[in-house]
Amino acid sequence: MKVEQPTPAYVPGHSLLDGRVVVVTAGAGAGIGAAVVRKVLEEGAKAVVVSDTHERRLKESRDALAEEFGENRITAVTCDVTQEDQVQALLDAAEPFGGVDVMINNAGLGGTASVLEMTDDQWSKVLDITLTGTFRCVRAVGQRFVAAGKRGVIVNNASVIGWRAQEGQAHYAAAKAGVMALTRSAAADLAPHGIRVNAVSPSLAMHPFLEKVTSPELLVELKGREAFGRAAEPWEIANVMVFLASDYSSYMTGEVLSVSSQHA
Repeated sequence: MKVEQPTPAYVPGHSLLDGRVVVVTAGAGAGIGAAVVRKVLEEGAKAVVVSDTHERRLKESRDALAEEFGENRITAVTCDVTQEDQVQALLDAAEPFGGVDVMINNAGLGGTASVLEMTDDQWSKVLDITLTGTFRCVRAVGQRFVAAGKRGVIVNNASVIGWRAQEGQAHYAAAKAGVMALTRSAAADLAPHGIRVNAVSPSLAMHPFLEKVTSPELLVELKGREAFGRAAEPWEIANVMVFLASDYSSYMTGEVLSVSSQHA
């Protein structure tokens, strides 16, 4: 039986994003998006525009962060990444701060269904939010970076499911593999403008929503696949996203970093 290793101490901010304006999709709640919103604020971002489709949860997250980090540093905008006008409105919200410098695309949708039983609607919904939604955001922010002459940064959230097979995950796996391919190709398109595009590919990050939709037996099995015998904390994934958003990764583009402790 694998011994579950203890979670390390939380890593404090090191001013990696001083003065940056950051936009984060699906940033409310308690998952990776919420963790990265907190991390970019701790890393000195001048302002963060956080979005989500869940209005109440978004307001609660915004109010709590504003109380801790200041009213002038956090703006919340309801955004459904399947709607182009809402994606544009999200980016418009960054303009009063000088426009977006970093875009973190975290929005995605999963689900479990055998390919034998999966409906067109189930397939299309996951692909539209997870892959096409990421494309809409990459296109929209890329156009703004080019128009403003900014050497901006885009960080996408993929998944190890895009590399490996997992039962019941055909739609999600296809979408996340698509996010990886989109990241590489968009990076090539945007490199002549000095714009960087990278992605993280987490394996297992523990948060309340995952516990709601995953059986205890499967969680034990998934933890057993990790070398440390535990799931990542969302902030451990957020740390790598912040690295990719920062100047410490200035020579990296088109890369997909696996954030996992899985066996080779």
